Order: sequence, then C-alpha cells, then structure tokens
Amino acid sequence: MSSTNSGGAQAESRWPGEHLGLPETGSGSVAGTGRRLLGFVLDIVLAGLVAGLFTAPELPQNWSLLAWAVITVVPAGLFGFTPGMLVSGIWVARLDGAARLGLWRALVRCALTLVLVPAIIRNKDARSWLDRLTSTVVVRR
Repeated sequence: MSSTNSGGAQAESRWPGEHLGLPETGSGSVAGTGRRLLGFVLDIVLAGLVAGLFTAPELPQNWSLLAWAVITVVPAGLFGFTPGMLVSGIWVARLDGAARLGLWRALVRCALTLVLVPAIIRNKDARSWLDRLTSTVVVRR
C-alpha cells in the first residue's frame, strides 16, 4: 500500500502507521513506546497483587506469571485490551478491521511477550513481532 517515488524506491512514511491508513496523532494513531510500557508494567503489578491475594503471606513467585497470563489473554482476546492497556489509553486492533482480537492472537502475543525480544523489536510502523505475527497494531484510544 506504500507509494513509490520516480526511482522505484519505497517512499518513507511520515509517521508510524501512515501506510496502514492510521492517523498521525490522536485516537487510532499508533501507540508510543511509553504508553505500551506503562500498560505492561501496570499489568505486571496487577498480576503480582492478584497472585499475592492467594498466596499471602508467602510471595506469589510463579503464580504471578499465571495471573499475568490470564490478565493478558482473556481481556485482550475478548475486548482488545488488558487492564494496563485500558489505563494507559491503548488497545490492540486487527488490521483486517474485525472487532475482536480472538484468543489465539492473544495467546501468541502473551507467549511472545514472555520472551521479551519479540515485544521490543519494532519496525518503521512501531509494530513489534507480536503485532506482525498476529496482523495487529497497538493504537491509542
């Protein structure tokens, strides 16, 4: 969908998501790294607190990882956002325009986030490997 210049090379995007048809700023624009990181950190903290409710007075240890997976997969699959994403004002949108992310996409995103590297490496549209493998983009609300 990107345009080419007279030399046949691909034209540079002026902002992340431009060639995906997304606006430069505001609702529907590609979410920045800060918002994504904030959502991730909030989800981790929430998972630790939820797991701690069940393991207190002991530390939750790996139970917080299970709580994080549930907090990440279920709401993202059904509603397109995690609790942390909701607070940070972002959500995951499918490129095909479908309303729901779906559980398989949410599971893939969760599994790859555990590895961290696929979640960190971004292309010119600020889409991580998670986004590219699941045909999604994280946008501002």
